[in-house]
Amino acid sequence: MLIGKIDLLIKNINYKIHYLIKQIKKLRGISMDIIALLLFLGVIIIAFVRKNNAGILALAIGVIAVRIFGMDDKELYGAISNSMFTTLVGITLLFAIVNSTGALKLVAEKIVAASGKRVWLIPIAVFIAGFVVAGVGPGAIPALAIIPAMAVPVAITVGYNPVMLALIGECGLMAGRMTPITPEGQIITTVAEGVGIENVMPTILACQTLSTIVFSIVLFIIFKGYKLKKPINVIDSKQIEKFNIKQIISLISIVVMIAFIIIFDMNVGLAAFAVSAVLIFFNIADEGECIKSIPWSTIVMVLGVGAMMTIVDAAGGIDLMSNALSSLMNSKTATPIMSISAGLMSMVSSALAVVYPTMMPMCVDIAKAVGGVDPLALIAAVGVGGSLAGVSPLSTGGALILAAMGSSKKDFNKEEQNKVFVQLFIMSAVGLLVIAVVSILSFNAITHLMN
Repeated sequence: MLIGKIDLLIKNINYKIHYLIKQIKKLRGISMDIIALLLFLGVIIIAFVRKNNAGILALAIGVIAVRIFGMDDKELYGAISNSMFTTLVGITLLFAIVNSTGALKLVAEKIVAASGKRVWLIPIAVFIAGFVVAGVGPGAIPALAIIPAMAVPVAITVGYNPVMLALIGECGLMAGRMTPITPEGQIITTVAEGVGIENVMPTILACQTLSTIVFSIVLFIIFKGYKLKKPINVIDSKQIEKFNIKQIISLISIVVMIAFIIIFDMNVGLAAFAVSAVLIFFNIADEGECIKSIPWSTIVMVLGVGAMMTIVDAAGGIDLMSNALSSLMNSKTATPIMSISAGLMSMVSSALAVVYPTMMPMCVDIAKAVGGVDPLALIAAVGVGGSLAGVSPLSTGGALILAAMGSSKKDFNKEEQNKVFVQLFIMSAVGLLVIAVVSILSFNAITHLMN
């Protein structure tokens, strides 16, 4: 009897799913790219309103979407990023180990104590730290492994919004990544020289730094950082404990991880796993507790929504938005449109591997076709847009902020997680808007001034 009822229920669900698919397929005349965007928007809204994990919903809707668009299931589960999974799990495991020793808390306390009552110094210090860590050579990827994990506990200790401080830190590293000695600098230089433009990095660095400073100020205002007049925890530097041996070893392990990434060109997640294994082997932390503290719910959310976004891209959703922007292009709007288009592309693909090599060579032809705009200003717009969209929760920057929140905040429940997820989406859109305004006002002027 029970088996019969279950069988009937399954058949009923199957029928309803197939009926839904048939009804949606009738909308093919409307355009699949529009339907794809509507499905994605629906996932985000439902997850936020009902407080569900957006990643699980995205994969569930993705199963239906691939059938609507005539795709195969392989395209959906193939879109679940192995690289992102390795990075998120590896980094969060390593910093769970470091955090369990109390090292990050102690670092946060020392930073807060050093600032004293001058709490306004902390966002500036975090921005500069991000710039220096990325700009001295490693580039953005190794810096992303450090800055959010450092900024979140500092923010919690002092009383700032952790999302705000982590985003400001990432703004700093996004600026620093454009120094000529970083991998990003080398790749962009090669791409630009391929279309006959040399010495591009000083201009791009200036445009990027200006944009990130303006965005940081906007973030400080949006999150009302100005309301914090003094630290919620006043810490006397004389009362702070010294680092013990386990804490020192765990902090050195972060430096070792960065060395693996730079010297051996190792994947950041794999480097983190390798270092974590050594720390666990020498009993620096409890393996079981550290694995439990990995924010699995956050990782599922990032991977699931990222996979859904890949399907949206394959269905033409991203091209639809980019083409709509391109149709508005003239000499005044070319730079902001290129920056926004680069940002949209970088949400679903690598800026270094896809966006920069694809869009930067187009800038010379676009400048000729539009007229009245410098191709180097367009290249700078692509560089800035492709970077700052990285604060989206679908990108490594936003995902690592979520992971840092999950590791450092005790009350980071499902509701709070969804709230931060949406905040990061909104802030990535705000970032693109800021870039658009800054680029239209200054990029051509900066280009002419520096060349």
